[in-house]
Amino acid sequence: MKLLRHIPFLRTVLLYSLTAFGGPQGHYGMMMKTFVQKRKDVTEHELLDFVSFCNMLPGASSTQTLTLIGYKRGGIMLAIITLLIWILPACLIMGALSFLLDYFDDMGFDIHVFKFIEPMAVGFIAYSCFKIFKIAINNTITQVIMCVAAITTFLAFKTPWTIPVLIVTGGIATNFSSKRIPQKEIPPKKIKWGNILIFVFIFALAGYLSETATTQNWKNRKSFNLFENTYRFGSFVFGGGDVLIPMMYNQYVVRPETKKIQENKRDVLKMNKDEFLTGSGIVRAIPGPVFSISAFTGGMVMRTENSTSQQLIGCVLGAIGIFLPSALLVLFFFPVWNKLKKYAVIYRSLEGINAAVVGIMFGATMYLMKDIVFIQLWSKQITWINNLAVIVVTFIFLTYSKIPPPFIVLACLLLGWFI
Repeated sequence: MKLLRHIPFLRTVLLYSLTAFGGPQGHYGMMMKTFVQKRKDVTEHELLDFVSFCNMLPGASSTQTLTLIGYKRGGIMLAIITLLIWILPACLIMGALSFLLDYFDDMGFDIHVFKFIEPMAVGFIAYSCFKIFKIAINNTITQVIMCVAAITTFLAFKTPWTIPVLIVTGGIATNFSSKRIPQKEIPPKKIKWGNILIFVFIFALAGYLSETATTQNWKNRKSFNLFENTYRFGSFVFGGGDVLIPMMYNQYVVRPETKKIQENKRDVLKMNKDEFLTGSGIVRAIPGPVFSISAFTGGMVMRTENSTSQQLIGCVLGAIGIFLPSALLVLFFFPVWNKLKKYAVIYRSLEGINAAVVGIMFGATMYLMKDIVFIQLWSKQITWINNLAVIVVTFIFLTYSKIPPPFIVLACLLLGWFI
């Protein structure tokens, strides 16, 4: 019965899952507008804290952030339901694509309808930067951290370890002085670390079963292999979809063609290069988490079984395997993180971590603008004017109007359709 009072929140999560374009950076801006400004489920400080914490963990950071919003509002059960509602639409779309890919061209789907989604996402990121800048940047050291993080992010945006290294470095930088933030509260004496054993146990069990299934040639060995692959990806990926997609490409496209695999004649999980690139392009054009590409790759690598049921199992295992580590890590470590924040060294670190997050978002904004505005301007393409206009108008609407984000998304889709 307690969940009934959360139905309006879950309805909002569903609408958000259908309109949240632009990857993690774009998602944060929409979260700020939807769950902070409109619904007030969390404060700006809490959202910034969630974003900072989730960017220190591997996995799908925007998914983890939304899960924490549900956790803060209604505990673990609501967090799990929030997670499922958030990932379901995107996973259904990408899973269905694995079945429909052969008929994709015949469907006459015009992907150009999404051409203004990326500049719209940049507008959302800029809005998010504008809002959290006033919260996190308030002295010289935070200004320096923000500038360094912004420049580094711009120059090394697609390097996997850029974001976690910047966050850790920012946390260290604000600990050189203990005068501004002295130890005030008595820190807890004991922290329970036992819950993380579940995450480690699943990781070890998945690896063992995958290897055993392969060596003993189990009938359904590919299901075990697929779950192990996706669970491993979800456990170690820092940097979001831009890092996950190359890892999957190497696993499913490059590795099966290596000399070692060919000589051993191992029947490994594999898929066609063109099929993979099609899926990686489509996943960026739909709302929801980029990690939902795992539902597509799971279905595609199991499609060789010539069984619809096996392909469907592949979609399900791909989705579960990629998002389960993210959920386990964030829900198990966040209570520990809240206890650790009682220590002055951690509390001081938050100042630098938050400043680094602001810098990362500024750097991401400039990096994305480089491709859709500045390069086009340099090459004298007229489309840079349209992209810049969409960025500016999106930012203005978010900052100075009460137009709900879904209507902004719809307007950009219609704009792409007619122009």
